[in-house]
Amino acid sequence: MEFRHLGRSGLQVSAISYGNWITHGSQVEEDAAVACVRAAIEAGITTFDTADVYAGTRAEAVLGRALKGHRREGLEIFTKVYWPAVPTGPDDTATPGRNDRGLSRKHIMASIDGSLRRLQTDYVDLYQAHRYDYGTPLEETMEAFADVVRAGKAHYIGVSEWRAEEIRAAHKLARELHIPLVSNQPQYSMLWRVIEAEVVPTSEELGVSQIVWSPIAQGVLTGKYLPGQPAPAGSRGSDEPGVISRFMSDEVLTAVQQLKPLAEQAGLTMAQLAVAWVLQNPNVASAIVGATRPEQVHDNVKAAGVKLEESLLKQIDEVLGGLVERDPARTESPRDIRA
Repeated sequence: MEFRHLGRSGLQVSAISYGNWITHGSQVEEDAAVACVRAAIEAGITTFDTADVYAGTRAEAVLGRALKGHRREGLEIFTKVYWPAVPTGPDDTATPGRNDRGLSRKHIMASIDGSLRRLQTDYVDLYQAHRYDYGTPLEETMEAFADVVRAGKAHYIGVSEWRAEEIRAAHKLARELHIPLVSNQPQYSMLWRVIEAEVVPTSEELGVSQIVWSPIAQGVLTGKYLPGQPAPAGSRGSDEPGVISRFMSDEVLTAVQQLKPLAEQAGLTMAQLAVAWVLQNPNVASAIVGATRPEQVHDNVKAAGVKLEESLLKQIDEVLGGLVERDPARTESPRDIRA
């Protein structure tokens, strides 16, 4: 496994991190989830990413149970706050109200305690703002994060899907408050490059890393979805009309099939090529992968440390051409989460 520094901090994370957005607590049974976490640790992954909203808080709870018994100091555990997290546990029975969302001080303070309880840990290594909250003053948000850090409940602060100007404003406040804002967690893949024009240059200037999600474009870049054919039963393409839908046109799927010989030339699977591609960006500290089976974890980790030749990167660009989304405006947060 390759390890990289998170921003300009001293914290090192595994270049491949394990995330449980749409697996733990919903897509796979707990035994399978635990097996995948065990496979991740065996493969050298030490960094685990989750959020309170995933599977209505169940994902955090499953991850907490799966990591129980492992040396805490040897792991980097990340979680997030922003969306309403529908309570499901015995200690969380109230229906979420208007203050159970966003980045107000009230919500952050309640959420960090709930996350720590479900994760069965005294602290998280990175606490992330899951989106930008236009309904709360940024000063209030950052002061609350500062208090979370000073209370020892989080070591570092990060954001997710924030625009360049939002990251810059938050970083300035973090410096004034003497807390380490070290990361942004955006979507990034061969097909989705909206961070390259503005977010990455700003982050490089400020000493902020990217922890990227969906490097395989929800499975599209594995090549398993074929143009003109229905998605395999039980796959994300057949079950989920959300993020994956933007990649499911026949034009995109046809182009992705043309990446297969390029992966073969490099001695990589399609998934490994996709993960290795995002890791070529020096501003990317870690690529988040998910799994429903342990063998998927073992396959993905082989992308760590792979160096792709410039000629191969150029060929990938030629194949995908105008199908790549690059518009920085596609990075966005809800204007009114409380609506």
